[in-house]
Amino acid sequence: HVQLVESGGGSVRAGGPLTLYCAASRFFPCMGWFRQAPGKERERVAAVSTISHSAYYVASVSGRFTISVGNGIDTVFLQTDSLEPEDTATYYCAARESGCSVQPMDARHYHSWGQGTQVTVS
Repeated sequence: HVQLVESGGGSVRAGGPLTLYCAASRFFPCMGWFRQAPGKERERVAAVSTISHSAYYVASVSGRFTISVGNGIDTVFLQTDSLEPEDTATYYCAARESGCSVQPMDARHYHSWGQGTQVTVS
């Protein structure tokens, strides 16, 4: 049974940083972060190849968020900075069996999902 466990969410003032963590129960070649705000559709945020460490970002977070792979390659971080109230959402870690080379942030390619961690920016 695959598990993805997120942590690191919380409340933060606008402009502040926050780091989210995702630990997977096994290796996946591509992992990503998605988010969903109340009343809105799920939105892609970032993805990373756990092999090449190539990273991908949605335009709204590029330059403010950094996705990276931990030493154990089954851990992924999302460092956020210059947070805005519009970043308030539940953030979900996701993993896929295929690599990131094709549509790295298309949620349809991700089949393992965490329970989510709340980020509130005020």
